[in-house]
Amino acid sequence: MATHDISFSSAFVCNALHQKPEHFLCNTVSKVTSAQAVTVMRRSANYRPSLWDHQYLLSLENIYAKEVESVKKAKLLKEEVRRTLVTTQGSLEQLEMIDSLQRLGISYHYKHEIHDILKRIYEQRHEIGRESQDLHATALAFFLLRQHGFDVSQDDFDVFKSENGIFRKTLPIKGVLSLYEASYLSMDSEFKLKEVRSFANELLTQFIAENSTTILGTKETYMLDMVKRALVKPYHWSTRRIEARWYIDVYRKKHDMDPLLLKFAALDFNILQVNHQEELKLISSWWNSTGFMKQLDFVRDRITESYFWTIGIFYEPEFKYFRKILTKLFMLIAIMDDIYDIYGTLEELEIFTNVVERWDVNLVERLPEYMQICFLLLYNEINQIGYDVLRDKGRNIIPYLKQVWTDLFKAFLTEAKWYKTGHKPSFNEYMQNGLISSSVPTILLHFFPILCDQISDQNLTDVSKNHHSIVRSSATILRLANDLATSTEEMARGDSPKSVQCYMYETGANEDAAREQMQRMIIDSWDVINSAAHTSSLPRGFVAAVVNLNRVVQCIYQHGDGHGCPEKAKTVDYIQSVLFNPVPLVRVDEH
Repeated sequence: MATHDISFSSAFVCNALHQKPEHFLCNTVSKVTSAQAVTVMRRSANYRPSLWDHQYLLSLENIYAKEVESVKKAKLLKEEVRRTLVTTQGSLEQLEMIDSLQRLGISYHYKHEIHDILKRIYEQRHEIGRESQDLHATALAFFLLRQHGFDVSQDDFDVFKSENGIFRKTLPIKGVLSLYEASYLSMDSEFKLKEVRSFANELLTQFIAENSTTILGTKETYMLDMVKRALVKPYHWSTRRIEARWYIDVYRKKHDMDPLLLKFAALDFNILQVNHQEELKLISSWWNSTGFMKQLDFVRDRITESYFWTIGIFYEPEFKYFRKILTKLFMLIAIMDDIYDIYGTLEELEIFTNVVERWDVNLVERLPEYMQICFLLLYNEINQIGYDVLRDKGRNIIPYLKQVWTDLFKAFLTEAKWYKTGHKPSFNEYMQNGLISSSVPTILLHFFPILCDQISDQNLTDVSKNHHSIVRSSATILRLANDLATSTEEMARGDSPKSVQCYMYETGANEDAAREQMQRMIIDSWDVINSAAHTSSLPRGFVAAVVNLNRVVQCIYQHGDGHGCPEKAKTVDYIQSVLFNPVPLVRVDEH
């Protein structure tokens, strides 16, 4: 049996002394004995080892951004871009520059300037596009203003319809592309924007068909690349770091590209990449020090992928702490999911859930040895987060953290029981449980109190209990996107039905129809999130983080199980481009 160095009371809740918690240690943890292995039949998902071992991660280096001169040059370029931004004349020219800054991944340096420009444009918006019949100007203004929280109407596009209410098909492709991108900022019941999306999709698809086999000039190649990219995934749904890395290469082809923006974007990307690499080395060292993969070799060893998730949510330098906390959180969720979904017996899972619910380290001896290390790691990390919030915000959130983990494990346990008993839940029954098992309430509750200064009991409850529409919709997106990517392989290994299968059993629909319904639900959930972004009382920074979580979810699961099997999806390519491969600056200077 493992021994423990118990250093503080099991009834830990940060007290008035605000003392930093010590950690419970599990000094020796053995794998399941051979005798136990004979009597307990355990499943395996046969997950492949990590594609990037610890020593490889420690060797990472960006040769373009390590010199002091590179940092000095970046500071100079940053200020040159700022001067260009604030001196640019003309509303359309300002909008196009803001759009370029966003797509190149450098707009975070100019948040205040961008807000001031957009505020002036909002106050003068009737002078832009609509009166001049410029679809591109109107759509880009709509897209950027709504994206930044300004109140603009879907009726802005009515002027581009003919007398019978149908859009003219002679509209320029640049404007149609901007219209298509703008349509993805639709809110609940904005049926005109749904109509816009369908119309624009048809014209853009036709544009690709007519130009894909034609020898094009640089300007036309740029537009073709942009259209293809948008139809695969609209910008509003896209992960910002991935898009920035892609667009830096594509921007070179833009006929009116600004070399200043391109140089700064490339250098800034590399400097950020160096910061991210150093963080990844530290978090990998933490993971390596836990010894988890030596003791629990059945779980997914996905520390790099977990860190990549956090880059999709918070990539800016000031969010280093958030990335560390979230990476650990994602690893804990994946480990526990594998235990409940694959490895643990029903009896073990029930005991573990009870121990977590009671949050008492003295009960750890009730657990089998492989679960002891899991509980102690969970206990230590969650108490540490609680201590940090108490120290920085003066608020004890451990009761909420404990409860949200208990709720998550109860949802995992329900799914384990469905598997053991062969129960086929109704679609509604599956989704009610699935919103919790998605882990979204767990994830959001951990960064809500860190992001927000005003932490009320009501907000903590709304986030942790799925009471808020933005939480429910985000949970729906993760649950369905995950199921669409993983359910085929999970069903093949004998798992209980997922959303697709539950819908098929209940409605008699075939698999294609069921998958189409799941996609419609994801789209509808985005509309709810877009609405909440404008009407929610939740802090804007928190809402923005939720939106980014949905973006990275769709990135990870768009082409398969990008977390469990990254080699089969495009996650490997994404990680290489964002974390490992620098932007070659020589090509920028030679342009």
